[in-house]
Amino acid sequence: MLFTSYEFLGFIATLLLLYYVLPSGYQWPLLLAASYLFYFLAGAEYLFYILVTTITVYFAAWRMEQCTSKQKKRRFQWFLLCLAVNLGILAIMKYTNFIISNINGIFSAFGRKGRFSFVTLALPLGISFYTFQAIGYLIDVYRGTIPAEKNIFKFALFISFFPQLIQGPISRFGDLKQSLYKTHSFNGKTVCYGLQRMLWGYFKKLVIADRILVGVSTIISDTHIYHGAYVLVGMVFYTLELYADFTGGIDITIGLAETLGIRIQENFHRPYFSKSLKEYWRRWHISMCAWFRDYLFYPVSTSNLMQKFSKLCRKKLNMTFGKHLPVHLSSFIVWLATGIWHGASWNFIVWGLCNWFVLMVSQELEPFYRRFHKRFSIGKRQWYRLFQVVRTCLLVCCLNLFDCYDSLRDTFHMFVSIFTVRNWNILWNGSLLQIGLTTADYWTLVIGSIVLILVSLIQRREKVRDKIARQSCLVRFVVWYGLFLTVILMGVYGVGYDKSQFIYNQF
Repeated sequence: MLFTSYEFLGFIATLLLLYYVLPSGYQWPLLLAASYLFYFLAGAEYLFYILVTTITVYFAAWRMEQCTSKQKKRRFQWFLLCLAVNLGILAIMKYTNFIISNINGIFSAFGRKGRFSFVTLALPLGISFYTFQAIGYLIDVYRGTIPAEKNIFKFALFISFFPQLIQGPISRFGDLKQSLYKTHSFNGKTVCYGLQRMLWGYFKKLVIADRILVGVSTIISDTHIYHGAYVLVGMVFYTLELYADFTGGIDITIGLAETLGIRIQENFHRPYFSKSLKEYWRRWHISMCAWFRDYLFYPVSTSNLMQKFSKLCRKKLNMTFGKHLPVHLSSFIVWLATGIWHGASWNFIVWGLCNWFVLMVSQELEPFYRRFHKRFSIGKRQWYRLFQVVRTCLLVCCLNLFDCYDSLRDTFHMFVSIFTVRNWNILWNGSLLQIGLTTADYWTLVIGSIVLILVSLIQRREKVRDKIARQSCLVRFVVWYGLFLTVILMGVYGVGYDKSQFIYNQF
């Protein structure tokens, strides 16, 4: 039962009705019951894993808080044990077969015939998201940033809150608890705003993402036929699909929480208007980037070992580079972990390291950029800003190729084919009408993309919903009813389309 199913819509309608008719104090227990029912319907066997995470993190946080100032070692032992258990579960469920395949590959390389058999493991829904959310809570309690939650049922709701189970965002306990456990009276404006946000998410998902998915799937299905210019088209299409799919899902999540009076942090901030890759990662999947920054980068870069390494680098190497090298090493660890988190594949690992490499080179070249802009003074010109945005988008498109193909060999081979295979005529000879998309589909995608851009431009000054809310009743009706009809009439349904799956479900 996922966000685009009819069962989910019925589930939400029933929940909202019960949520606002229940007496004060019963709302958060209802959400807990609904969250576990949602998870049960996704797979009863998955309940074991989320229960283990909930119980172990709750108990470890409670034990850490009981430790006195003289029991720092015991406090650290509880922290380390709980961390090992939950990261161990994540590693076993998500990476066992990846490790086995690499061991078998090493055996084959050295001529050994013995091979380990793969194991059948069903990856629990949202395990990466709720595990990282739980670990973030554990670290915050260990640092003394927040007190441990005494009520295990309230903590269970924080871990299992179903709108964000599928694809985040990764919430912080200190932020989410402010509205998660409160009693919320029915507010027509709040509920209406939440439903509008959900409708916008369904537009992105069903009208744009699921439509363009057909073309992307065709292009990446056969590397012998679809190479050269097809790859360029495919990576641009996939980047649009990923954005519409992921941000659409987050819109549904935030909108659903808003109908319940619960505030969830924004996870995107117009990422495709970024003028550099560094800026892009400040705007894309904000909660994940913040998690890796606060719970991995800062601890690694400020550790005693890294401080000693930093002193050694400054002493033995060029002062500037010696100062930067420990930061680059810390970033390397973060991007390696980010790649591994995204998926059990060398493609994702290399994707993470490519991001790290570009960011590292950009940082080292910053003095040259500053001198260049000081001399030529083009940084504030509109055409140059547009160039920076287009350049960043193309770079992101290229990096997204790692997410499209199954192997590194195919990924690099297809990328090179863009420049070596001369089939650019497919852009105008009608070949793109043979990848599962009709002329009507292309017009829908073009108009939909223009709408996305216009909404993003408007939101640079104010929220679109606020701007629409100030209009007359007729205008509001036309806008929202028109969007509703667009989703109903233009959404992708039927045989051959899997409208139930969001891309980030796999994580």
